[in-house]
This record gives sequence, structure tokens and C-alpha cells, in this order.
Amino acid sequence: MKERATMVGYRTGWHIVRRLPERAAFRVFDLMADVMWRRDGKGVQRMRSNYSTVRPELSPAEVEALVHAGVRSYLRYWCESFRLHDRSIEDLVLGVRVVGDEPVRAMLGSGRSAVVFLGHMGNWDLGGAWSTTQLAPVTTVAERLKPEELFDEFVAFRERLGMRIIPLTGGSDVFRELISACRSGALVALLADRDLTHGGIEVDLCGQRARMAVGPAALAVNTGAALYPCIIHYEPHPDGRGWRSVLTFHDAVAQPADGTSREKIQEMTQACADVLAEAIRLHTQDWHMMQRVFTRDLAVENVSGSESGSSGQSEPSS
Repeated sequence: MKERATMVGYRTGWHIVRRLPERAAFRVFDLMADVMWRRDGKGVQRMRSNYSTVRPELSPAEVEALVHAGVRSYLRYWCESFRLHDRSIEDLVLGVRVVGDEPVRAMLGSGRSAVVFLGHMGNWDLGGAWSTTQLAPVTTVAERLKPEELFDEFVAFRERLGMRIIPLTGGSDVFRELISACRSGALVALLADRDLTHGGIEVDLCGQRARMAVGPAALAVNTGAALYPCIIHYEPHPDGRGWRSVLTFHDAVAQPADGTSREKIQEMTQACADVLAEAIRLHTQDWHMMQRVFTRDLAVENVSGSESGSSGQSEPSS
């Protein structure tokens, strides 16, 4: 019953939001965000904890203002994503400001693959749509959702935008498929600031230990593909109509000349984490992280899970 209600709510929301005038749609989602913030559910509480960790210099009132802005930014992502399929390519391009994409273009133009390291910042779906239409079709991995019908809707939506979606679990060997994509000159973009497979590595993030996925760096080490950290955040649109996304491609992360594959992956992932950390400090409200990522919090989660007789793992593993 709960899964069916989720599915009905999702489809109803998608149908209504796509038909509202743009300004009205975003006003509705701002109001929804305000209600979500006031209710202070587990996701909002986790966002507050994460923001306090990455911005320890802020007062509680300053952190709370960021959390409020963060929930609004998160709901903005959903409003944009619901409406994304109806946007023309021209409107999509006008809604994005891109920085530093020339090296990526040159790499793809030469027939080589590019791997993009992303965090849960801004609107990565919109970033993927822009990249698919302006750079090359994006190949990415999606976490399975419940109900299964909802996951299928998300996959179909992204594929209609031109992306290739590989399910994280329940399908073929994900890493093998990604390697094949890299060897064919594809643009592979992966969200990596959470360790969904429990096979990630620890890095320093804003002065704290955190677990991140090894996928982007492992692909670069195994295939020779160039690895680019990419940051997505919001800024006020210059024409005064809401917000636009800023996609910033940073310099490629150099592969170390010496060391084991694991050591190279560790060093390259840390380099990406350093870029992400700077962006999180500058655009904290656009880091939509409502899950545990810091090692100290994951340890508490695991202890709590074992005490209650569960594994403490609410995310899929592979």
C-alpha cells in the first residue's frame, strides 16, 4: 500500500507540475520546502548534521538558515527535474552556465573517453541532459528505488533525455559495463560522494573522514580515461527569472606514475574530494546530502543497526 501510494503521488506530482506556469510551479515547491523544513524529519536533521560538520565556524542560527536554503534547493531540483523533459534544447542551454568544458570537449573529440566525478550538488539530471545534448550522450549508474515501478519511471525519464542508465544492482556487472563504455569513447558521469556499495574508500572531506565511491578513479586507472571533477550549483538567473545551473569542469586529475592500483585510486579520489570540499564550503545549500557520509556517523549507524538486530544497511550493496 505504501509503495502504491508513493507511485501514485509521484505520477500525480509529475503530471501537475509539468502543466503549471513556471513561476507558479517553483512557488509551490518553495512552499513544500518550507513545510518540509519545519517538520524537521530525519532527512532534514541529517542535512543539518552534515552542514554543521562542513561549516563548523557557523553559529547554530547560521547553520539553520543554510538548512532552510538547502531544503529549498533540494525541492528546486525536483521541480526542475519534473519539468525537464518538456524543455527545449534552446531553453536548456539558456538555463545553464558552463565553465571549463573545453578540455572535456577536446578529449571526447579525439575519440578518448572522459569520466566525470560528481557530488550530490545542484541538479545533476539537468547537468546530464545538458552534457548529452552539448557534449556527448552520458552513461551513468542509478541506484534502484522502491517500488520497482518508480525506478523504471526514473530510468525511462533519463533515457528519454538521451542518457544511458545502468542499474546499480539486479543487472549485469556494472563495472564491466562502465569499462566497456570507457573503451568506446563514452562520457561517463558518476555520483561518487556516497558509498552505495560498501566497497568504497575513506578520504578527507572538509576536515573529516568520509566514505566515497571508487568508481570514477577506478575507471580512469583501469582504462586510461581522463578523470574530471565537475561541480554543479545554482546562481540567480541574470534575467531575473529564478535560478540557473552552473556546471564547472575542473582540470583533469593526473594519474600517479607510481604505486599500486589501489593507491592510485585512493590518491585520485582524494583529489576529487578536495575539489568537492571547496565547492561544498562555497555552495553549502546546494549540497543535497540527507544521508550519512562521514565515517563517524556511519559507525553510529552500524552500531545502532546491530543493536536492533538489523544490518543497518538501508542502501543496496553489490
